[in-house]
Amino acid sequence: MELLDMYDEDRRPTGETAERFGGFPDGGLHLVVHVCVFDRQGRMLIQRRQETKAAWPGRWDLSAGGCALAGESSRQAASRETREELGFDPALEGVRPALTVNFSRGFDDIYCIVRDVDAQSLRLQAEEVMDVRWAAREDVLRMIDAGTFIPYRKSLIELLFDMRGKMGMLPVPWPERT
Repeated sequence: MELLDMYDEDRRPTGETAERFGGFPDGGLHLVVHVCVFDRQGRMLIQRRQETKAAWPGRWDLSAGGCALAGESSRQAASRETREELGFDPALEGVRPALTVNFSRGFDDIYCIVRDVDAQSLRLQAEEVMDVRWAAREDVLRMIDAGTFIPYRKSLIELLFDMRGKMGMLPVPWPERT
């Protein structure tokens, strides 16, 4: 049984926990994390979910992701999910989420990192992941259209590719203080 911390709408911990697949308390929200691994060529490592998964079986997805367990920080959960699902340490020390997407049941912190990993040498978690491969932006967008990728908003996928290795704002000089 996996327990998840509950948060209020301002992302403050409520002190309550709930079972991952049980009912959440009224107004209870939980934390989900995703890691998007890009290579230096600008491709994203994508994973194909096992056919036995309850949600989106057999569909392609972002590099790694899942629920933060009770007591875990966002970064800890993102590191754990990447190690479990792909078998490598994403080295997220000092890395903040590139963005947070709010959804009806909680918050999804998405980390975008650049790491050149050999996809064929990854140790995939057999219960979760059936395959991995590198994909260009256009490939992922075509897969969404074809129904073989989880139906994220295409604008989100575009944004993730645009943000790889950077934060969300274009670099601008700060005004001088007088």
